[in-house]
Amino acid sequence: MENFKIVNRNTGATYFLNDKERETFFERNYFYKDGKYQYDILNLTKAKARRKDKMLDLVAHLCIIGASMLMTIMYIQNYC
Repeated sequence: MENFKIVNRNTGATYFLNDKERETFFERNYFYKDGKYQYDILNLTKAKARRKDKMLDLVAHLCIIGASMLMTIMYIQNYC
């Protein structure tokens, strides 16, 4: 089940809806008005997954940097 944040561009009203609620919302409200988008839609489930992936990437990069520094220190202690 995905969650969505829907913002009305004209009024700025914000709605937090799941899949079923979003479908019924757009059955009652028009997505387009005069050929223009009337709502901005943000998939909160995918945004949360992206944020988690970025954090895991950062942790992986920090681990690689830390391992490189540790190996450099060990090399200096053993061979210098």
